[in-house]
Amino acid sequence: MPRDEEPAYPGGAGARPRDDLEPGHTYPELPERPSLGAYREAAAHCRACDLWKTGTQTVFGEGKREARVVFVGEQPGDQEDRAGRPFVGPAGRVLDEALAEAGIDRETVYVTNAVKHFKWRAAGKRRLHEKPNRREVAACRLWLDAELAILRPQVVVCLGATAAQALIAPAFRVTRERGKLIDSPLAPHVIATVHPSSILRAPEETREDEMRSFVADLKVVAKVIRSL
Repeated sequence: MPRDEEPAYPGGAGARPRDDLEPGHTYPELPERPSLGAYREAAAHCRACDLWKTGTQTVFGEGKREARVVFVGEQPGDQEDRAGRPFVGPAGRVLDEALAEAGIDRETVYVTNAVKHFKWRAAGKRRLHEKPNRREVAACRLWLDAELAILRPQVVVCLGATAAQALIAPAFRVTRERGKLIDSPLAPHVIATVHPSSILRAPEETREDEMRSFVADLKVVAKVIRSL
């Protein structure tokens, strides 16, 4: 299908999403004309799980409509939640550095998350990340599927276990399969690697090695990009 042809939403343009949500949880009306901008606006009013109550705002994906590579992380962090943009905090800076070292132009990729709201717990004045549960990931899958349906990427890169288990398989293990090309209906080329935040959490003495391994995984992606 040509890129300028509007793809139909998986549930049909303008259709209401599935009705198997928890009581009191709802999706907004879907746009009649699917587009990244229209879905971004619709997602801002999503009430499919409780995370909208504590998140500052929905953090939708970001990048060019023509992007051939989509990076999918877990969820926005504290800075992303405040800015309303994905991967602009510390983990985003690690990703930017790794992309540059791997030879991938950050401006040519699309970045998003499996969950569009920041899940956190208070620790004094700080907001600490909490891992989203399966119900929250499932509730947000509507928006991720919509992004992928519109972008139709050639490469999907899962950053971390939450994204990989949501998109590839529930039992997927990043530590065992990282850096390998995976057969998947998501895209012609699918690969999983660690989330850049894991490098920030690594002990200082191993952080440099972790970064090298991350860059090596992204070089596999760069090689695929060059072959397209």
